[in-house]
Amino acid sequence: MAPGVVSKEKYLKRFGRRVKELRMAAGISQAELASRIGKDQQSIQRLEAGKINPSLFYLFEVASGLNMYVEELLHDL
Repeated sequence: MAPGVVSKEKYLKRFGRRVKELRMAAGISQAELASRIGKDQQSIQRLEAGKINPSLFYLFEVASGLNMYVEELLHDL
């Protein structure tokens, strides 16, 4: 792997932490976020744990559930 390139696993974990931080800052539970976007709580749990690679549409759904744009969701990753 080239210097400075982050592995897929590390990137997904970093993204999961970002989602968790934003969700907690919004004062909502995993279950609440899931309900807002038509997913189950386990889906959000897997996302925050970095266990899934979300599709572009899933990113849009999560951002909408957090009342933000996708660009904000991905900021500083």
